Amino acid sequence: MVLPPPSTEAGRRGLDSLLAEPGRALLALDFDGTLAPIVPDPDAARGHPEVPAVLTRLAGAGVHIAVVTGRPAGTAVEYAGIADVPGLVVLGHYGLERWQDGRVTAPEVSEGVQRARREVDRVLAEAGTPDGTWVEDKGRAVAVHTRRTPDPQGTFESLREPLAALARDCGLVVEPGRYVLELRPEGADKGAALGSLVDELHPASVTFAGDDLGDLTAYDEVDRRRDAGLPGLLVCSGSTETTALAERADLVVDGPDGVVALLAALADELA
Repeated sequence: MVLPPPSTEAGRRGLDSLLAEPGRALLALDFDGTLAPIVPDPDAARGHPEVPAVLTRLAGAGVHIAVVTGRPAGTAVEYAGIADVPGLVVLGHYGLERWQDGRVTAPEVSEGVQRARREVDRVLAEAGTPDGTWVEDKGRAVAVHTRRTPDPQGTFESLREPLAALARDCGLVVEPGRYVLELRPEGADKGAALGSLVDELHPASVTFAGDDLGDLTAYDEVDRRRDAGLPGLLVCSGSTETTALAERADLVVDGPDGVVALLAALADELA
């Protein structure tokens, strides 16, 4: 694949910086919808089969590789098969967990999440949610999925306020995604997680690739860093379900297949 040009001047500057100084480049990627296809059962999600090899190639060229995800960090590593990627850092639960060198570090689960876990079934019952609505216990967050219901979008919209009220009572926030509403601690988001890596690594460029509403804060962080002079590139793993990222991205590719092809083209260029 020929390396596609970004559609914006800021994106072209970010890509040029990555190619010029790969050893000082930070490449951060979402997991679900970016490195792995979206599937009805999140436990069945697996990374694109070419992800481990292409990330290893990029790491071999000196690029700092990070995965920033709402999943538990260790789960993302396992499902993507990327434990052997050199220098890899995985920030799970929107930065509350960190996987590095085979070890996960994280704070204790908040009392708010524990309370939401106890209360969510009652809230869903009172809201009269249809069959197919299900709760995913993510350890440090609680997610309510509507993808399996007869009307995924209608059910999603009907649950926004009841779950927002539950979140407020528990001192949490609600993060919307692709037919999922996630209750998690305030201040844990992909923008903050990505910003912490930039502050830690002091890269010469930062690239972020995502697909969903939860990735918008990471886009905001890249924009903030670009305003401060750090070259950056925003990549969207495009889908028909969420268009908000595509409208802001410098480069849009066709789902995880397109992301892997882009990463392979980057590796070829650096080689």
